[in-house]
Amino acid sequence: MKFLLDLFPILLFFVTYKLSDIYTATGVLMAATVLQTIAMYAMERKLATMQKITLVLVMGFGALTLGLHDERFIKWKPTLLYAILTITLLVGHWILKKNFLKSLLGSQLTLPDSVWQRLNVSWMVYCVFMASINAYVATYFSTDEWVNFKLWGYVFPLVFILAQGVYIAKNLPKEEPQ
Repeated sequence: MKFLLDLFPILLFFVTYKLSDIYTATGVLMAATVLQTIAMYAMERKLATMQKITLVLVMGFGALTLGLHDERFIKWKPTLLYAILTITLLVGHWILKKNFLKSLLGSQLTLPDSVWQRLNVSWMVYCVFMASINAYVATYFSTDEWVNFKLWGYVFPLVFILAQGVYIAKNLPKEEPQ
C-alpha cells in the first residue's frame, strides 16, 4: 500500500505531462504530493522526515517552476533531494559517528553493526548515483526524455531496494527452533 502511495504523485505527473505540459504536470505533482502527505499522516499519525523534505522540495521547486515559468527547477528537484540524503548520511557517518539508517530502522531490524555500516555506505553510494544520473538527464536531455526517465528510472530504486532486502534477509539473526 505504501509503495503505491509513493508512486501516486509521479504517476499523476507522468500522465498529466503526456496529456498536457510540464507546468500543468508540476501543479498536479504539487497537489498529489500534498494529498500523499495527508494520506501518510492519516495512516501513521506522523510524517517521516523524508516525507517532510519531499513535500518542501516539491512545493518549493514546483512554485519556482510555475512562478518563473522555468522547467529547470522541477527537473533539478530529485538531484537536490538525493544530494541532501547523501550529505545527511555522510555527516552522520563521518562527523557525528552516527548511523542514521540504524537510528531509523534499528527498532524494526536486528542486524550486526558491520551490516548497518555497509547498508549506510551503500545508501550513500546509491544516493550519489541517483543525484548524478538525474543531473545528467536533466542537463543533457529534453524535457520529454527527462519525464520518461523519471517514470522508467523507477527501476533503479526498485532494484536497489530488492537488493537491500536480500542482503538484510541473509544477515537477520536465525530464529532458534522451539
